[in-house]
Amino acid sequence: MPLIPSLKYRFVKDVAAPLAMSLRRTRRKARKSNPYLGPPLRSSARLKQIMMRHYYLAGSAKGARPIAWVTSGAPVEMLRALDFYTLYPENHGALCGATRMTPVICGRAEEKGFSRDLCSYARTDLGHAFSGMTPAGKLPKPDLLFCSNNICQTVQYWYKQLAYLWRIPLILFDTPFITGDEISDADLRYMSEQLRDMIPDLERVARKSFDMDRFKEVLHLSKEASLTWGRILETMKARPAPMTIFDAFVHMAPIVSLRGLPVTLRYYNSLLVELKERVNLGIGGIVREEHRLMWDNIAIWFKLKDFSTLFAEQGYNFVCATYTNAWVETTPLINFEEPLFDTLAKTYGLVILNRGLGHRLNLMEGMIRDYQVDGLVIHSDRSCKPYSVGQYDLQRMLEQRCGIKTVVIEADMADSRSYSEEQVKTRLQAFFEV
Repeated sequence: MPLIPSLKYRFVKDVAAPLAMSLRRTRRKARKSNPYLGPPLRSSARLKQIMMRHYYLAGSAKGARPIAWVTSGAPVEMLRALDFYTLYPENHGALCGATRMTPVICGRAEEKGFSRDLCSYARTDLGHAFSGMTPAGKLPKPDLLFCSNNICQTVQYWYKQLAYLWRIPLILFDTPFITGDEISDADLRYMSEQLRDMIPDLERVARKSFDMDRFKEVLHLSKEASLTWGRILETMKARPAPMTIFDAFVHMAPIVSLRGLPVTLRYYNSLLVELKERVNLGIGGIVREEHRLMWDNIAIWFKLKDFSTLFAEQGYNFVCATYTNAWVETTPLINFEEPLFDTLAKTYGLVILNRGLGHRLNLMEGMIRDYQVDGLVIHSDRSCKPYSVGQYDLQRMLEQRCGIKTVVIEADMADSRSYSEEQVKTRLQAFFEV
């Protein structure tokens, strides 16, 4: 590790970042009270510090640590074992959506010829690569691109564009689509061998040897944090639920971007304690919980605040979502009695978007039962084809099987230009009336 970048990184990590976070705490404004929502979570302030520190440190990581940009479905634990500093373009895309910068940044990619039909996360990332625009200060150029197509095929073409632009290596974890209930022996062997074969390339970029003991430690941390995230979601089975799914969309950031790091487990342990306190005291995420809803698909990041008030005003609380559940669903498959690369292949190969609609139907039916759901809001996401395909079939079958009311709203997770306020308002009003 070069001496000067290393010293700079350590100074920022140990001195500048804590000072900046401390100054921000003293300047923080009190949140305006909302008559329809419960008291804000105390943990939210800590979450902001964690994520701000993550992006703040990224600016000084170049040269001190190898840097990788990673897709959310990729086995990041392998990079953690080699001390990569990781950034997630999807998390950055959500941040751009929440701060309403997406249309401007996407416009920079569209000026280069990329279609508006392309995923808004991809356009945001490419637009940032062309312009440097970001609400997160400054993102360092990566030394490596690391992706998996278990969530969609777009990511590999998106990352190929970045690899071509920056002339840096790209590693793809290719996962066969799983149509049945289990992974075949051939598919498992194919995936686990890929993971083993990645190691020499990762070592070359990291300039250090892969440590299996360190890898196992990281995998333990990753599993424990993910299982704790599952326990956090399970607190919402209580009546009233101690938070809303809009809270969960925000608090899932560490399990996406900081998976495998000690800070994530520490944070989720403290959040779980707070939520259990609220359950014991009967404190709800909304003031008047009369109906319980499920959300399907990615959040609409630029509408989180508006939607949280709109539904709470009607007495509706979202208590579960397929999206938040995805970060714990396959975690129990991590088994330290098996070969580690086999167990990692199962965990990442069986994620919700790499399986058929039958699995998703059964999953949603079980969540409707376990969380006592009265209604389902389906977000048909213009950007995420794999998540949105088959939703009308799912809607029809869940109405028949579970007897619940449903509504489909069409939007985009980050690009507000693909959102019609009047159309969504009309559909939701009809949903409220029934």
